Amino acid sequence: MNVRTDPCDPRRLRLLAEDRLPAGEISELEDHLQHCDSCRSALDELAGGEPWLGAVREYLGSDPTAAHDFATTPSTGIDETLSALTPSDWPDSLGRLGNHEIKGVIGRGGMGVVFKAFDPALHRTVAIKVLSPHLAGCGAARRRFLREARAAAAVVHEHVVSVFAVDDTSGRPPYLVMEYIPGRSLQDRLDEHGALALAEILRIGMQTAAGLAAAHAQGLVHRDVKPANILLENGIERVKLTDFGLARAAADAGMTQSGIVAGTPHYMAPEQARAESTDHRADLFSLGSTIYAMCTGVPPFRAETPVAVLRRVSDDIPRVIRQLNPEIPEWLEAIVERLHAKDPEDRFASASEVADLLGHCLAHVQEPLAVALDADLIPKRSKGPRRKWASALGMASVAAAVLVVAAAGVWRWNYRPVIPLPISIPARELDRIDPASLRATADEESAFHEARNRASRLDADLHRPADPPDTDRFSALVRDLADRAGSLERELAPVPDPRPEVPRSPIPQDRRPSKGQNP
Repeated sequence: MNVRTDPCDPRRLRLLAEDRLPAGEISELEDHLQHCDSCRSALDELAGGEPWLGAVREYLGSDPTAAHDFATTPSTGIDETLSALTPSDWPDSLGRLGNHEIKGVIGRGGMGVVFKAFDPALHRTVAIKVLSPHLAGCGAARRRFLREARAAAAVVHEHVVSVFAVDDTSGRPPYLVMEYIPGRSLQDRLDEHGALALAEILRIGMQTAAGLAAAHAQGLVHRDVKPANILLENGIERVKLTDFGLARAAADAGMTQSGIVAGTPHYMAPEQARAESTDHRADLFSLGSTIYAMCTGVPPFRAETPVAVLRRVSDDIPRVIRQLNPEIPEWLEAIVERLHAKDPEDRFASASEVADLLGHCLAHVQEPLAVALDADLIPKRSKGPRRKWASALGMASVAAAVLVVAAAGVWRWNYRPVIPLPISIPARELDRIDPASLRATADEESAFHEARNRASRLDADLHRPADPPDTDRFSALVRDLADRAGSLERELAPVPDPRPEVPRSPIPQDRRPSKGQNP
């Protein structure tokens, strides 16, 4: 008979707090802690004042505006890490870590400090990320940090920061040696310049997607794609994706801190915000939020508190990009909308597909005449008010065009160059007048006025308010059709007969008055 384990067993909570709970029971207990407030409170009490617990919570649930990996403000964590360095004989070195000379502090992150260092053996500058000393004694934090090194080292790509080595020597905090990227983060650039140019948005988005595709090919999900983790190399501003501190194998679910969602609230996917299982498509949602920030200068989901941000990520649709930046084309807005689909099934299938699409769009922007924008590559928007408006406007435009063509045809059919002569001529004179002169002596002014009146009526019909009114596209169509009506009016205006006027017949001699006779 199987004995069912009590999910609220305080013994299991104590083992978890002391990092002694068997790995097979961690996932089950974490699922329980997500729904049991009393057990979460009990776990906090068991942990007491352990400094590592607060630090790990701050890291896993931190707000991106609090700190990121390349902040420059020193902290107590930096001081503690510096104190763990061994003395160096180099006068310009802060200390020695393994075989590396520490030259300066790049910044700090949630779990460690990043140093700029020099490798004398290979004669190259590197970046070293060191786990904070107060976290190094926590087995869970130490395993998470080492997993970051293995995950990042498995990805070899030009748009991913390379990991050269990892050291886990007992007696000192573990660290990993990474490629040093001179430059700044995308977040720093957005803070300084705001929204980027279209070509830059497509280039950075394409390269970031290519780096993500390389990570996904290794079975890894980054889970923290954001501008602060996208480095722009000096000179060429080539993208380098960094900080796989939250990356994990897609099937690994045993390392998430109980009751806390991992990631940055402003850029995480809805399934992350709801603490549900995630796959590579969560990174695509975060990539969409990053592209949104490049288009507008601000994150798509903003609120006063992290919890409110998570609620907006789960439930709300961000403000339309073109309302904030009209220079962004509609097709890029449609791409971001598909990346932002709440249901992962409605997003793109892979990061490589996104990279190819953005690359083709970039080629079109750079050479619009040589590279056509393939309509099949542009994702279709979901049907909504704006799509219905566009459809109605298109149908109204077609109807107006057909009406004008039909009116012009009827007008041309009914118009006759021969008009009945409105003047009275004695019958005896008719046989002396050339019939062609009857057309030449017609009332051309009356015919011209009639044509002008018809053109005016057509012009009034063209300018009659349509439903919906006040749209640039419909107004442009009306102006074009009015111009065509004016051209048609000029074309159909009667042209005077170039032949000379036929002289009137002279009066017979017998009817002329004689000299001296009164007429």
